[in-house]
Amino acid sequence: MVILPAIDLKNGVCVRLRQGRADDVTEYNPDPTAQARDWREQGGEELHVVDLDGAFAGTPKHAAIIAKIIEAFGGPVEVGGGLRTPETLKAIIDAGVTRAILGSAALENPTFLAEAVKNYGDRIAVGIDARGGLVQTRGWVTTTEIKAVDLARDVARIGVKTIIYTDTATDGMLGGPNLEQMAAICDAAPTCQITASGGVSAPKDVANLLALGKPNLRAAIVGKALYDGRTTIKAMNDAAKA
Repeated sequence: MVILPAIDLKNGVCVRLRQGRADDVTEYNPDPTAQARDWREQGGEELHVVDLDGAFAGTPKHAAIIAKIIEAFGGPVEVGGGLRTPETLKAIIDAGVTRAILGSAALENPTFLAEAVKNYGDRIAVGIDARGGLVQTRGWVTTTEIKAVDLARDVARIGVKTIIYTDTATDGMLGGPNLEQMAAICDAAPTCQITASGGVSAPKDVANLLALGKPNLRAAIVGKALYDGRTTIKAMNDAAKA
């Protein structure tokens, strides 16, 4: 399993939100470029970046900073947040991201998603954010009646190869991932590589994910626990390689 440290951008700085709430913000590092370099030096193999302002506004807000982050990290970087038009998608691809993450657009505009997959292939990932198994959109502001497993199945049929599943109730809470829902997502989209997000905060969480025995569960994203010093990239990598 690959461990991805996270950089969430709000007003140009690294932050973490509790359960995705824009009004519950902790600022960590005012220099995202330095943070990216630090994660790489600590052993980060890949990096997960979210433009939170972009997710809430519906259009990217940190393009220049993200380009610097990609250069500073020097390894594979996936980026999401506000990618809802062909123009914004092309711009982030041109900036050098390994994977561009479509969230709200994947649910609301399947034609756009299909065209993106046709144009960019494996460089398109879909972020499915859910609470209680129901998909949330617009930066987790809106909860739909769509089941996350159904959306996973649908995007897999379109040809998406990577799904990043975030359980928003556990995100930033340091209480461990939603293992039952994680397994269900893996089973719903067996042709996709799945990344777990939300609550992954200790080596035991990585071990529990691996114990699910899902061959398509490829990666896990770690954020708050790293920033708070509760664990390290090395400890998480060691668990992931066990």
